[in-house]
Formats: sequence, structure tokens, C-alpha cells
Amino acid sequence: MSDVVNYQVQGDIAVLTLNSAPVNGLGHALRSAIQAGFDQAIADDAVKAIVIASAHKIFCAGADINEFSSDKRFAKPELPWLTTYLEASSKPIVAAINGAALGGGLELALVCDYRVASPAAKFGLPEVSLGILPGAGGTQRLPRFIGVEKSLEMIATAKIIGADAALELGLIDAALPAENFLEAAIEFANKLVADNAPVKTCADMDVSKEGVNDATFDDFRASIARKTKGYFAPEQCIQAVKASTELSLADGLKKETELFELCNDTPQARAQQHVFFAQRAISNIPGLDKSVAPRDIKTVGIIGAGTMGGGIAMNFANAGIPVVLLEVKQEFLDRGLANIRKNYEVSVKRGKLTEAQLETNMGLISGSLSYDDLSDVDLVIEAVFENMNIKKEVFAKLDEVCKQGAILATNTSYLDVDEIAAQTKRPQDVIGLHFFSPANVMQLLEIVRATKTADDVLLTTLKTAQKIRKIPVISGICWGFIGNRMFEPYGRESTRMVLEGATPAQVDKALTDFGFAMGFLSVIDLAGIDVGFFAREGIREQLAHDPSYQVICDKLNNLGRFGQKTSRGFYIYEGRDRIEDPEVVELAQATAQELNVAQREVSAEEVIERTMYSMINEGARILEEGVAYRSSDIDLVFLNGYGFPGHRGGPMQYADEVGLDKVLERIRFYQAELGEHGKNWFEPAPLLVKLAQEGKSFKDYEVK
Repeated sequence: MSDVVNYQVQGDIAVLTLNSAPVNGLGHALRSAIQAGFDQAIADDAVKAIVIASAHKIFCAGADINEFSSDKRFAKPELPWLTTYLEASSKPIVAAINGAALGGGLELALVCDYRVASPAAKFGLPEVSLGILPGAGGTQRLPRFIGVEKSLEMIATAKIIGADAALELGLIDAALPAENFLEAAIEFANKLVADNAPVKTCADMDVSKEGVNDATFDDFRASIARKTKGYFAPEQCIQAVKASTELSLADGLKKETELFELCNDTPQARAQQHVFFAQRAISNIPGLDKSVAPRDIKTVGIIGAGTMGGGIAMNFANAGIPVVLLEVKQEFLDRGLANIRKNYEVSVKRGKLTEAQLETNMGLISGSLSYDDLSDVDLVIEAVFENMNIKKEVFAKLDEVCKQGAILATNTSYLDVDEIAAQTKRPQDVIGLHFFSPANVMQLLEIVRATKTADDVLLTTLKTAQKIRKIPVISGICWGFIGNRMFEPYGRESTRMVLEGATPAQVDKALTDFGFAMGFLSVIDLAGIDVGFFAREGIREQLAHDPSYQVICDKLNNLGRFGQKTSRGFYIYEGRDRIEDPEVVELAQATAQELNVAQREVSAEEVIERTMYSMINEGARILEEGVAYRSSDIDLVFLNGYGFPGHRGGPMQYADEVGLDKVLERIRFYQAELGEHGKNWFEPAPLLVKLAQEGKSFKDYEVK
């Protein structure tokens, strides 16, 4: 009857099999086909019950997010209407849930009279992660099955549960074996017919209010407050579930629709949906020959057993890939392996790893003091000190000992990968793999595509990144790549404003109020002021015309105030307490006088505009140069590597939300108002000017 729903009648049972690859997304075509199949089954007197099943591994992944901002969302049958229509069925409907039933997929299952599931089934309402709430009855029907507290958890935090938990909660009526699952579901339906089982509707079900009061919602709200700061949808999810305890189903569904529309028209929803699409776009690499096959990565070598090298090793061990960890001295190697074990032991204590898994992972990591032990690895990652001469020596040695076809990667944060590759006779095999610290925790992996990097090397590293559960973003060659190059102006303005009269606490508060977990000055105290000092050593020539913005950091470094590690940086540290330091304010005042920089009041608005807009301006240059392929790639770098507030969608999405004309206007304002500093650092990027004049956004621009 349809390309997306297969209709069959087996005895008394009509089977509607969803067949809209790859995930049975409930777009207009599938919604229409479900209604048509349902109507056909209802009209057939020979049909006594209906089974809704799936032809794919996923039962249904929910609404089609591509329709959220289009007229198709409102094309009949709308999903909220369809679920209510199915719920009023005169014949029993059984949802045969063989895999994930998420979002609209679970809402579809909830309006069926009965639900059966295989062991592979997963259940969830993850709409909150898209900045919205379930809009087809999920917030009103789920509490009628599993109660208020569990519903709050699933709806407001996007928690996914398995088949066993679903059975225990009463969300499903039976757990069936995976083998011959559909046949078992049809047999279940036949038994319903034989027993003259009733049809059901959530309109006849009440939400259990036992132990539920205002404190229930207040306590839950408080429990998620830290993670949901800045997000709009979680509170609306709470309000929707609360409505299910106070209103009839019909009125509750109306309230749900109101709250859905309220969420959908917010900057947070636009930001979160932008991120959803960004994550799906990162593997689309311009100029990549898609016909090439990736190389096989069975073993990995890592040079350097320090914090970074050890963390990188853990990623591969976690994925079941053997690692050879190379160091120059036994004591360094022993210390590195001990730190890896210690990190795993922390995971065991937190219940995230078993003792057996710890030993398995440690067994995959072997130590070595000889480059010869890297002769047969498929991928080697250099994680030594950030010094070009040292890295060149390492790659010259790797060129000698590694087998042909091995991929040679550098973990450099700033340096020229082309220059490193030139030390080998196989530059086509060289690539940058910039992990972020702690490497075993941080999701971001910047993959630096050197000028001569072969397509199969790039493809292999993309696939490998996914295997070790990283979010890979491709960057071209430039100082600092995407992340650190853009982070530099963010830091530049943060520290410059201390010179101009803001206290470190004022700068950091403006940034945390904006949504960062930590302000920049607290971050570099944590990372180490000395680390930033050494990074700047590579670009002193570029800074020579106006070094004033980093002179405070340089002076703190020269005073041995490296941050938390020395208990002194921009702040004083006593245990876990961070205390404002008047000596830093005095140092800034004296330095400002030396450099003839006028001190004044700096507003929180200025802090945000100068940090964000200077970073965005640099992002526009990165786009225009082709260092990043699309603005959403830049956003993923900052969301996953630099703690950019998730509810704002990344710096480039934030710029699009503000409006590029407004961003350009304020950049020009600071260019005129900040004297030499403004002239040196606030020259608008040509791409920003062009897009602003054309009334376009960054998402309209993509490198071809």
C-alpha cells in the first residue's frame, strides 16, 4: 500500500510494518501511510487486531527534525493528531518494539493498547536535548504509565531506559525473545483477540499522585539546576508533567502543545537543533575521494607517557585496540602507566568500570623504551613537548622505523603539521590529531589535514575517532588550528580588560553569567599560566605591534605565579577556595601606567561583546581561509573542547542569533573606541562584512 509502510493481514491480525529507512522518522509521508494502513485495518471486518512493527533495527526514532521549521510539520495528519486518532481505535493495537522507540516513536507506542518489546528495545523522550519537549502526548501519557518521578527523569533529562526497566515500570506489557520477535508479537495479538481483550485509552487512566506534591517538582528542579543552567526547555518539561497531575488528558494535551510551541521559538531550541545537524555534517569533507577505503588500525603506538599520552592511550584501550606506550626513561614510563591505572581505579570506584575491565584495559597497554617496538604499529601518535625541534627529531626517527602504510600523527596544539611532515619521506601519511586534555575525557578531536595528507589517511582517522568515541572536526593548517587560534582573541580581550581596569573576578563573573562553567582567567589558572606563556613564544612576532594584552600573563609567569599549581595566579588558591588577590589588581594598575593605558569601569556587557565578538571575527577569517569547512564545525570545536555554553550553540551560531550586522557594528565601535588596541585587533574580517551587508548568516557560508 505504501513505500514506507508495508501492510499485511495474517489471519485476524493486520500488520503495519514501518519501512522508512534509516530510522522510521515520522515525517509527513510516514504519518500519512500509518493513518492509511490503520484506516484500512479498521475498515476490514476480518481484522480483529493491529500490530505496528518495524522493518529496521530501530522501531521508530521519532519526529523528523527537518520538518520542525517547515510547513510539513503542520501537514495533515500532524503527529499529535495522529496519536490521538490511533488511541481512539475500536480494535486493539499492539506496538511490537524491536529496537529504539524514541521521541515520537515512544509517543506512537504509548497510544497503542499494548506494547511488547525485544531485549534490544530502548525507550526515551530525548526532545529536551533539541530544546523542546515531547509534543505528541508524551508528557501527558508517560506519567499515566510510569508515574511522575520517573517521567520527570525521562522527559527533562532525556534518560533512556531498556526493556527490563520498561517492563518493571509497567511501560510494556511483555518482554519477548529476539528470535522470531514479530511472530511472537503476532501470537500475542492473537491471544488478545481470543481473550476478547479490551481496547484502552489514556483518557481513562489517572496519574498516580501518591507521594507527589509541590516539593516533588521543586526537589527535581533543584537536582538538575546545575546541568540545565541557561536552558529553557527543562523547566517547560517539568511544567508539562505537572500539568498531567492536574488536568484531564485532553486539557493536558492542549497545555503540552502550548509549551511545545513556546520552546520551539527560542534561541536555545535553535542552538540545540543547530548542534544536532552540525554533528551530522562533520563527516562531509569537501574534496575527499569517497571511493577510497580506510586503512586498518589494529595496533597503535604513542610517544610520551605523560598526562596527554596516557590519556590518549586510554582511549584506544577502552576501544579494545592494543597500545605501545613509548618513553625515554623507565621511571617516566612507570609513572605514566601508574597514572593510567590510577585513572581507571577512579572509574571503578565510581561504578563506571569493573575490576575485570580495568585489568583488560591495562593488559592492552604495553610500555617500551625502544622505537623498534613501533615498527609494526598501524598508527603512531606523537605526544611529546610542544617544541618544533623535538617533534622534528621524533618524526625523522618514525620515518626510519615505522612500516610503510603506517599513519604518523602529531598531537601538536599549535605547530605547523606541514613542517613536521617534511621531516619524513612520506608526508602523505602524516596528519595532526589534536586531543584535548584530559584526553580520556574530552570528546573533541581536531584532525589537522596537512597539505599532502592522503585521502585514505584522513578517512581512517575520521573512522578511528568515531571508534574511540570522539567528535572529530577537520582543520586546515594555521597557528593554533581552529580552537586555539580562536581562543587566543578570547583570552586577549579577557586579560586586556584587566589592564583597562576590570578585576579578574568581574571578567570571570560576566563570562559565567553568560554560561561558561568558568571564566577565562580561572581557566588559565587551572591550565597553567606557564603553558600559555610557552604557547605565545611561537607567535611573539605577530604580537610585537601590541603585546599589552598579554603583558599581565607574562608578568605573572615571570613571578612564578603559574595558577593553581603554585596556589597563585590571577587568584589566590587555598585548598578548593579561590580568593581575589589585590596584588594582581595593583600589578595591573602599575602596568597600565607603564603602557599609558587608561583605566576605567568595564561593564559586563563590554566583557561579553569584546570576548565573543573578537572570537567570532577570528572565526570568520578561519572560514574565509578554508581552515574550517563550515561555521558549525567551529561551533563543535568550542562546545566540545572549550566549554562554550551549550544552550548558545557555539560562537558562530551565537553570532547568527545576535545578527551579523549587530556584531559588525559593535566590532567597528570597539575598533574606534579602543585606540591602538582597537586598530590592531578589531579590524572586521572581510567575510563578516560581506555576509552582514548581504543580510546573510554564517550558516549560509560553506567552503566548497
